[in-house]
Amino acid sequence: MRRLPGGPEQKRRARPDPTVVHRAVRVTAAACAGFYSFRYGFHQPVTATYALFGAVAVGVLARVEGGARDRARTLLLTLPFAWVLTCLGTVLAVHSWTAALGMAGVGFAVSFGSVGGPRLVGLANGLQLFYILPCFPPYAPDTLPQRLAGVTVGLLLLTAAELLLWPEPAPPDYRDRLARAARALARLADLAAAECADGRRGTDAPTGTGPHPSGPQAGRAPPTGGPTDDDAAEAQEAAARLDELRLSRIPMMERPAGPGAVDRALTHSGTVLHAIAADLQRVRRYSAPGGPSAQAAGLVAATAQALRAAAAGVRPGGPLPSAEPIEARIAAFETARTSPAPALRAVGDGHGAGAGAGAGDDRAGQVDGDGDHHRDHHGPRDRDRGRTAVARLVLGSAALNAAEGARFLTLTTRTARHAPPPPDDTPPDERPGPFWYAHEPAPMLWWHRIGGNLTPRSVYFRNALRTAGALSAARLVAGALDLSHGFWVLLATLTLMRTSAADTRMTLRPALLGTAGGAVVTAVLLIAVGEHPVFYAAALPPVMLFAFTVGPVLGLAWAQGTFTVVVAMVFTQLAPAGWRLAEARLVNVATGATIGILAGLCAWPKGGGHDLRRRSAELLDQSAAALRETVAVLTGTGPAQGALRRARHSALLTEALYAQYRSERHDPAEDGPNWQAAVRTGQHTVRRAEPLLVRIPPGGAATGPEGAAALVGRADQVAAAFRRQGAALRGRAPTGTTDHELADARTALRDARLIATRTPSDAAALDAVDVTLWLSGLLDDLERVNHGAPASPAPDAATH
Repeated sequence: MRRLPGGPEQKRRARPDPTVVHRAVRVTAAACAGFYSFRYGFHQPVTATYALFGAVAVGVLARVEGGARDRARTLLLTLPFAWVLTCLGTVLAVHSWTAALGMAGVGFAVSFGSVGGPRLVGLANGLQLFYILPCFPPYAPDTLPQRLAGVTVGLLLLTAAELLLWPEPAPPDYRDRLARAARALARLADLAAAECADGRRGTDAPTGTGPHPSGPQAGRAPPTGGPTDDDAAEAQEAAARLDELRLSRIPMMERPAGPGAVDRALTHSGTVLHAIAADLQRVRRYSAPGGPSAQAAGLVAATAQALRAAAAGVRPGGPLPSAEPIEARIAAFETARTSPAPALRAVGDGHGAGAGAGAGDDRAGQVDGDGDHHRDHHGPRDRDRGRTAVARLVLGSAALNAAEGARFLTLTTRTARHAPPPPDDTPPDERPGPFWYAHEPAPMLWWHRIGGNLTPRSVYFRNALRTAGALSAARLVAGALDLSHGFWVLLATLTLMRTSAADTRMTLRPALLGTAGGAVVTAVLLIAVGEHPVFYAAALPPVMLFAFTVGPVLGLAWAQGTFTVVVAMVFTQLAPAGWRLAEARLVNVATGATIGILAGLCAWPKGGGHDLRRRSAELLDQSAAALRETVAVLTGTGPAQGALRRARHSALLTEALYAQYRSERHDPAEDGPNWQAAVRTGQHTVRRAEPLLVRIPPGGAATGPEGAAALVGRADQVAAAFRRQGAALRGRAPTGTTDHELADARTALRDARLIATRTPSDAAALDAVDVTLWLSGLLDDLERVNHGAPASPAPDAATH
């Protein structure tokens, strides 16, 4: 069997982490306290069994993360669901087929509940056990009160242990990451404002969203001057803080991936910060070619202030930021840049471009110059002035986009703090707007999340179907074969099955080897010691502590082997047992693992990697339609037909599929371009279109019929590049859009900005420049799909 690279497994540590030991102590204390109290104190073996397995189900099989108080709160909220599942399992155990049908429904519902965010993902396996254990014989509904009492005691004891025994401190919160990134970008904005004020060039150090240095360079400002070491350090610090916002850098349980408005706002904030970084990088790149600009400098400085206010207000208890200051500066800037600059002269009059420095200084340089290479009759000086005019337009547009991003960040921060939602300024035809989630009640947000994933395109739907099918089949097999301790079959299927057949197959060998080793130890122990419950009662706590400690550290084989010994010691105290208990354990684990492999082979056996290529291509196609429709609406040449909404939904599904792909082993033959860049391209298409649709009214970017048609034609060029890249992904071609084609598209967008330097100073021309700058940024994103460095492997699971 060939081992596939790219797996998510962590390197095994030589010694356990203290948190692992502390967790093992808490689970062991809770499980043993409940078991011994009811087994030997009250002589209620049923209650004792459910108390022990209730603590183990949530403490070991589930993942409950966070600080001690958060863990305790999660455990208490789990209790009602555990009661319901225990009741269902008890009632449906009357026949094997009813138990199997119930297992199918419970398996799907609990697994599909993962769309609700990381906490439900972590609890899924543990919750399944609350149905699995009672759905097996004996059918004894009269013992239901004892079972519920045991579950309750087990969870309450584990809750007390979380609070009293080495309580875990609260981990770093995503809000802290947002605050650090916002402060780092605020310092970068201070530098950009200073560079705008004196016209010096900023650093081109990457901020995590800038264009990759390889590829076409057409339409980009030539470098002049050079940054200082401090400037480069600030840019690198901002890049590092933005990198911390990547979901692959965040532990699963800390990700804001729930369906509620707060989690959506926090995720939106992270996307906005990446967009602001790209705009600030563009501001710094064009600060020297565009010349000093007091208006742009003031707007970027206001952006820095808004970033600091958001950083201070994102944490509960901090001052709630207000959007009014940045909105006022944006309005003043838009008024100023549409004002005429009387100091300007036409090309050849002997006056330098950019002479005006008053209210209209960001329109300075609107001269009859042309920086295009085929307009040589104006001479080198005129071409330089044309480039300066274009750079000045780009500088103003980039500064405005950065400020709009800061405004959006302020609004997302307020939403995350439960402040009243902002009014929806999106045109009715283009709704839902960017902050639609702030206007919806929580049940509707849950409905949107569930309804959006009730499709075979959703990895959550697929995984739920696979889990339900495997567990119900395992229940039927265990009942048909009348396997002793048949719930071990389902437990093995649940814990060993992965999202791809290859990953499930990779778990089979260590699981069987570990179980076989544990069975041998158990058989020897049962033969040598015999039926002496006192010995097993004394040995259970240290053996359980050892098992729950070495399993996470040494891997699956040790986990299966030591758990085999633990369950043998438990059942020996409940009823007489011989060495055949070890045999039954081995047979059941092998049966459960085999069912898991067969289920993986029947249901999407290649996991997320197989569909990622096709889904990414679909995302690029949807993004192409969205950008084309957005430009049509902004130029008044076409109506909104829901393309942006479809692209948003496609981006969410593709992001979840990419997260699963990162969690799987995958064949190198499935490796392709930078998948993360493809996902981000779709995200940026949607997120950067939203503020344009809010700020620019329908038809507001049309400078006349010919200008509107020209801008739509350039959008068609960008959309064609997206579709070519999508077709290349489907056909496994090395690249879809060549450097020459990207250069042609950039040249067309640059020509649009050159034309804007010769038009009257009106809002439509400037809005058209903003649109071309957005399209240029999308080309940069598309270029990274092939030229960008691939993301480093890391465990990942995301949902929005």
